[in-house]
Order: sequence, then C-alpha cells, then structure tokens
Amino acid sequence: MAGQVGTPGASVAQQTRDCLDRIDALLHEAGSDRTRLLQVTIWLADMADFDEMNAVWDAWVPKGHAPARACGEARLATPDYRVEFIVTAAKGL
Repeated sequence: MAGQVGTPGASVAQQTRDCLDRIDALLHEAGSDRTRLLQVTIWLADMADFDEMNAVWDAWVPKGHAPARACGEARLATPDYRVEFIVTAAKGL
C-alpha cells in the first residue's frame, strides 16, 4: 500500500489514526489484516512528532505481530501532511 496519508492539516495523532484506518480497510479488501504486516515505512515531516505518532501506532499494532519498521523524516507532498505510511503485508487470513 503506497503512500497512505491522513486528513491534511490535522494533528500528527489524527493523521496517524486516519492512515491506520485506511490501511485496515485496504488490508480487509486484499484479504489480509494487521497480523499479516511484513514491513512498514513511516515518513514524518518532522521527527519531533515521533512520540505522538508512535503512541497511536503502538495502540494499533497487535501484540506479537509487530512488522519490520523504519521511520524517517522527509518533506511530504504538501506541508499539510505530517505523516505517511507505506505498508507491505501478506495476503490471507
């Protein structure tokens, strides 16, 4: 799932929730779920927002199913975007 972003201009926490909700929907459409995540790349517009994003992430990832993850800072498509997720997951439940 390439480039999932949240509501432009919202807080980092809200944008993270928006992204993860969209990822849940896309996983479902693909016949998968959170327990089948293989790798996630997270881009933040400002690494100072890491703790805010990570609190939402930690609550979303099922215990014992944390994927390989990388997080870095990058200029995103618009200054209104504060976080972007790129996800690789296995198909099947």
